[in-house]
Amino acid sequence: MAKMMNPRFKECRRLGLNVCGHPKAMDRARVGTSRADKKLSNYGMQLLEKQRLRAYYGVMERQFVGYVREAKKSQDQTGYALIKILESRLDNLVYRLGFASSIRQARQMVVHGHIRLNGQKVDIPSYRVKVGDEISLKKSSRDIELFRDNFLSSFPNRYPYLEKDENTFSGKLIRIPERDEVPIEIDDQLVVEYYSRLV
Repeated sequence: MAKMMNPRFKECRRLGLNVCGHPKAMDRARVGTSRADKKLSNYGMQLLEKQRLRAYYGVMERQFVGYVREAKKSQDQTGYALIKILESRLDNLVYRLGFASSIRQARQMVVHGHIRLNGQKVDIPSYRVKVGDEISLKKSSRDIELFRDNFLSSFPNRYPYLEKDENTFSGKLIRIPERDEVPIEIDDQLVVEYYSRLV
């Protein structure tokens, strides 16, 4: 299974944006370290936004192109449709609910079988979660201090489209998020424009 394994902080500095969510990711960022600090053509700006969005969700290019094709068939605006698809991935929601401190850790938790979806084991990070689905931590995994501390120390119900229950170590996707509720600093229209000539 292919995965993005490049150094996280270095990637954040290169992209000029904290795409990994770590509070210290941009500490060593200086003027000139980011591609965004250089004068970019329209194509360069589109490429940069595409790379930022892929890095936010840890998705490989081939799978990302598939998501763009699917978003283009949606009745919603293509950019918003693409965000909705990415936001509904199981690994992303495990991260948003606070089970993991990063997308990479969330992906590992899913692959290693620590997560249950509606009480069933699902070990596919890209699995699409539907509204009303319950995501929970496997009972035996609740004794793992890292997972327990992650979940209990993160803000309850931080995202209005998610519902979190600390007593049962579970959470739910209660509705599709609005675009302004998704905490990513991306101009998704530039991403759509980048792929308009390719897909």
